[in-house]
Amino acid sequence: MKKPPESLLSVYSNSENAIDRHGKAALSAKPGSRRISPRPVGAREKRMFELTGQTALVTGAATGIGEAIARRLTEAGARVAVADIDLEAAEVAAKRLGAGAFAVRLDVTKTDQVTAAIEKAIATAGSLEILVNNAGLAGKAAPIWEQSDEDWHQVLGVNIHGPFYLCRAVLPHMRAQGYGRIVNVASIAGKEGNPNMVAYSASKAAIIGLTKSIAKEVATEGICINAVAPAVIRTKILDQLTQAQVEYMIQKIPMRRTGNAEEVAAVVHFLASRDCSFVTGQCYDVSGGRGTY
Repeated sequence: MKKPPESLLSVYSNSENAIDRHGKAALSAKPGSRRISPRPVGAREKRMFELTGQTALVTGAATGIGEAIARRLTEAGARVAVADIDLEAAEVAAKRLGAGAFAVRLDVTKTDQVTAAIEKAIATAGSLEILVNNAGLAGKAAPIWEQSDEDWHQVLGVNIHGPFYLCRAVLPHMRAQGYGRIVNVASIAGKEGNPNMVAYSASKAAIIGLTKSIAKEVATEGICINAVAPAVIRTKILDQLTQAQVEYMIQKIPMRRTGNAEEVAAVVHFLASRDCSFVTGQCYDVSGGRGTY
């Protein structure tokens, strides 16, 4: 059997770290006109985790982890809708990706923009098989008694309300076509809680609960919904934290280093593929060994 391309097998462990504030074939089918079945046991394909003929919408995809995910899915054959609140940056990222990638302006806290983004992706590509909820905010670094209502609501608006709105908007389409993959980007902070990051930690715990709940609602409909929980990843979101907070997190990682965006993208790639056919409602740590449960 021909060896799969190295770009799809590597976790890019030697790649340059990405930085971020947040964190190939066009479809001709009409929405709901075809179904993608899980790969039969024992079947063989030319490439592992093949995504050719599928469309993915990735939020916060202009830079950093989101861009790394968008690039990984593009290399696997998907056509990617690069969704970001910064349309200009999204257009630049889509141009870099090529392969039919297109930009979508999206403030995930606005339900009208969420609906419009889903509709644009389907109208442009003909269908939508994959949603990756990646956009996120770290929020103000301070103890709870120094956090304002605005601090709390801003972080929860992006980190949990946004994914809720997007899942709610995309699932009717995925149910109609009998297939879908949703990957939500949580955090180790959602499992363990980080001091001086109460809104972030609470929102990421909520993402894990959201994932497990809705995964059970559609488990018999060809739709798999999972989460990834990165530990500290070298992105621009770290600029919102103090050096002491960053060091606190690194010291909890047995590998004693930050992760990089490509290492997160490698796990997301599997969870977004047909090969992820008996995995749903799970949260995968990308933590260098930090995760304890």
